[in-house]
Amino acid sequence: MAQTVSLAASPRQASGKGGARQIRFRGRVPAVIYGHGRDTQALELEAKALEKALTGIEPASTIIELAVDGKAAVKTLIREIQRHPLRPDIIHVDFYEIHAAEKVRLKVPVHLVGSPDGVRNAGGVLDQVTREVEIEVLPENIPDRVELDVTALKIGDSLHVRELAIPEAKILTEADLTIATVVPPRAEEVAAPTPEAATEVAEPELIRKVREGEEEEGEGAAEAGGPAKPEAKGGGAAAPAKGEKTDKVEKPKGGKES
Repeated sequence: MAQTVSLAASPRQASGKGGARQIRFRGRVPAVIYGHGRDTQALELEAKALEKALTGIEPASTIIELAVDGKAAVKTLIREIQRHPLRPDIIHVDFYEIHAAEKVRLKVPVHLVGSPDGVRNAGGVLDQVTREVEIEVLPENIPDRVELDVTALKIGDSLHVRELAIPEAKILTEADLTIATVVPPRAEEVAAPTPEAATEVAEPELIRKVREGEEEEGEGAAEAGGPAKPEAKGGGAAAPAKGEKTDKVEKPKGGKES
């Protein structure tokens, strides 16, 4: 059977984003209630009381007895809870009023029970594919959750929605939908080598290309017992060796050059 918790709310006067911010600033949560032919009514309730009431329960399948402005409580279900994108704070709640003689549609969580044979004896991994199913049921028969025994599952075995049994409720979720399966053990991933490690580039060897005639000059110098003298640039005469005298051309005295 579904759990039941009680909450108190009051009508909300402020509307729009600005009004909702003011309500949250005062430590309260904006909310609405609708359903069973009633007009949608804007509400607000204490944030701490709401968080406490929702602790340890399945909100989607828990009956909330909501007393608005001190009046007699009405039975409701939570249709939606909005939370802050960066913090766990609740920023808005939708309540749906229900009546005892009126069937309701809601989603209930599926809890797996037991340790599969394929996990215990073959190292497989249990994978839960579907975590909730939709049902149609009278409020008094709402289950807080549905349990499914997976003890007999071997590697490759699966359980589907058709294996569920929910007393006094009609299951609306597709019967062939897989709920849980046992898959083979995952192989250990081997780290791929980095491009630097995979491709080792050898250091290039410096090769000096011998120009035509250079080798012959070197060999001739070696045979002469000394280094070869480089040829003077421009095709002129070779420069005199160090210490060698050169003849000077004297100008004739007392007259012009002839």
